[in-house]
Amino acid sequence: MSEMSMKRRTLMGAGTLGVLAAPSLMTGIAVAQEKSENTGMKASPPTRMLKLGAFKIVVVNDGTRVSDKPHETYGTNQPQQAVAELLQQNFLPTDALLNSYSPVLVDTGSDLVLFDTGMGEGGRETGAGRLLDGIRAAGYSPEQVSVVVVTHMHGDHIGGLMEAEKPAFANARYVMGEVEYAFWKDPARAGTPAENGHKAVLEKVVPLAEKTTFIGDGAAVVPGISAIAAFGHSPGHMVFRLDSDGKALMLTADAANHYVLSLQRPDWEVRFDMDKAKAAETRRRVFDMIANERLPFIGYHMPFPAVGFVERQGEGYRFVPASYQPDI
Repeated sequence: MSEMSMKRRTLMGAGTLGVLAAPSLMTGIAVAQEKSENTGMKASPPTRMLKLGAFKIVVVNDGTRVSDKPHETYGTNQPQQAVAELLQQNFLPTDALLNSYSPVLVDTGSDLVLFDTGMGEGGRETGAGRLLDGIRAAGYSPEQVSVVVVTHMHGDHIGGLMEAEKPAFANARYVMGEVEYAFWKDPARAGTPAENGHKAVLEKVVPLAEKTTFIGDGAAVVPGISAIAAFGHSPGHMVFRLDSDGKALMLTADAANHYVLSLQRPDWEVRFDMDKAKAAETRRRVFDMIANERLPFIGYHMPFPAVGFVERQGEGYRFVPASYQPDI
């Protein structure tokens, strides 16, 4: 249990830094049309721009995917009817899910820090892998990214690390969880259900190892950005806290992957959680902290633009999408 402990001073502390009735975030949103009628050129992906203290934040929609049979992914230890009823209660279809992928770019003034890299080249046939275009649409270039943080090493987070067999972010250094890297790199993964992930890490991550800092719980990425161990979804999954000028925000990565099924029922098992008991415990620890401190958070798979709050409700949490709070 100690490997996934979240230090009380990290989770519940920080004094008044995280106690926000409404975050002092200032935002803009850019949503382009799919195609220009005049040029026929593909438009840039949607982005959401925010300001947290002195930090500028950009959420990029790397892509979306529709899948069927929700019960085969969420609530796998529950009756299928229970999953369908919860979806229906929340005005959602019972036979399909829409999944978004939302990497986050943070401009601290000293560093340009990218959290996760989307699907990359492998996702473009299905309309994903749009991160690089989104970074450019936000007024930055991939060459300006100085730090790339990998929250964990599932394919939709590491797919964009390499482009045409070269680093997609040529001038960046990398930060990754030590536990996560050790698990996926280990040759013992061969011949197991984790074999494909092992191969992806060998292809996308290992070539970057010499430029990588491997971290653990509580480590600082750059001033104002700290890591919190949040194991369960993957063996070394990490979430990150941003603090700037007395304001705070959490990047929860895949601690919760659906705004209803994972948050309203945090104990329900999720197919993609590798250690389901730890993942459920992590969800409660992370989102209890967010609810207690009334923090905004960005979740990688929350409905785009992936920014919101949670409050306790029943046996779990209610997701409250950010509306005009960030704009006043």
